[in-house]
Amino acid sequence: MRSLSAIEKTVVRCRRCPELRAYTAQIARDKKRAHRDCDYWGKPVPGFGDARARVLLVGLAPGAHGSNRTGRPFTGDASGAFLYPALYRAGLASQPDAIDRHDGLVLRDCFITAAVRCAPPHNKPTPDELRNCFPYLVEEFDALRRLRVAIALGSIAHTAILRLLREQGFTLCGSLAFAHGAELAATRGKRTITLIASYHPSRQNTNTGKLTVPMFDAIFRRANELLD
Repeated sequence: MRSLSAIEKTVVRCRRCPELRAYTAQIARDKKRAHRDCDYWGKPVPGFGDARARVLLVGLAPGAHGSNRTGRPFTGDASGAFLYPALYRAGLASQPDAIDRHDGLVLRDCFITAAVRCAPPHNKPTPDELRNCFPYLVEEFDALRRLRVAIALGSIAHTAILRLLREQGFTLCGSLAFAHGAELAATRGKRTITLIASYHPSRQNTNTGKLTVPMFDAIFRRANELLD
């Protein structure tokens, strides 16, 4: 079993998807007008958080001008501007703002990662890209020995976590369908992990009211209840 720091180094060097590496590098060169003075990360984005975390958040993939620019999950874009204040209100983050990976933000009892580590075109990873990244999620899961709650941010993340739990030999009890707030218990021996599903905090969901602040806060309030 490798440490999270060792996994992080491997993720950043990953070249399993040459087309994604080329795409993220192109974005880093072309940039967005609003960020033309920024030095883009332009590489696979590793997970971020507390190595002793009991809560794991899994998103879809880095945003082209968010994580692909800053090098940290959900940092520098609208999704992060919705996520990190919720984590702060739940006591899982040291501050509500996530600007760049040097802003001093610390996660408490929480680790954030994604189903895919490179920004995909149109935010839609292919099945091959999801398969290529899946082993990293498994390694992070193994390294988080105290994990008790997994939160899927969106249906693709939900599918990835379900696959992980099955392949790790867990027995799943509850609805397997994705729905905001849905829960299932995964057990293996004396270990139980609760999977909670949530809509992704994308602008498409938050601007339309599909995901509201009270709805999102309820997800993390439930996570804290399970930890208690």
